[in-house]
Amino acid sequence: MIEAVPERLEGSPRQLRRFWSDEFKAFAVEEASRPGANISAVARRIGILPSQLFRWRRELSGDGEQSSADLRQSRNALSRS
Repeated sequence: MIEAVPERLEGSPRQLRRFWSDEFKAFAVEEASRPGANISAVARRIGILPSQLFRWRRELSGDGEQSSADLRQSRNALSRS
């Protein structure tokens, strides 16, 4: 016999997906890229998982979805603020 399972268990907390701006990602990657920086400590300080920061770093380095030109543009936008 197959039972129907509710999409969400009653009483379980609903977690919303968080979205981060390109400027925030560039700032976080820049912080983590400083000499002697501990990526896990940087991630905890800004409230994200270390794996997320590693992914952003890979993406912003040109190995992922964004190119290094995008990273430079994001950094320039941050310096103008």
